[in-house]
Amino acid sequence: MEKVLMINYQKCTGCRLCELVCSVMHDGVSNPARSRIKVMKWESEGLYVPMSCQQCEDAPCMNVCPVKALSRDEDLGFVTVDYDVCIGCRSCVAVCPFGAMNYNVIDKKVFKCDLCGGDPQCVRFCEVKAVEYVDADRVSNYKKKDAAERLSAAQKEGAALQAAI
Repeated sequence: MEKVLMINYQKCTGCRLCELVCSVMHDGVSNPARSRIKVMKWESEGLYVPMSCQQCEDAPCMNVCPVKALSRDEDLGFVTVDYDVCIGCRSCVAVCPFGAMNYNVIDKKVFKCDLCGGDPQCVRFCEVKAVEYVDADRVSNYKKKDAAERLSAAQKEGAALQAAI
């Protein structure tokens, strides 16, 4: 069954360990710029939002590649880059709606999350479980449950405020 990364930004503490683990796993260096997952900081809201490839069903990066260097791994279902074919034109970087396609100026190659071949290290090292590896068809259920829990908590808080008045 196809699995994807499910990110719960509300749990993220902004430690950025996921970025470091990813860059070490793929490139052997502790350098967040080489990470396939990026933690975006929303200063005004005090939030950290991990961003990664969403493994889109109709992936714009695959569709725009002029040499078909991007394809879907048949076994695990994730979008992968064939570096023997890639010409480094960066069209995929330009069309990714999530900013998940990156370009390494040193190696002159695009790069993106490959789910570590089915064992994502960002998930393994995220102590607060802000990043999880779940069955693709379950993401919607997880998100519905989370939204229901937040709504319930907000309603309880509203009722407590009402009672205090």
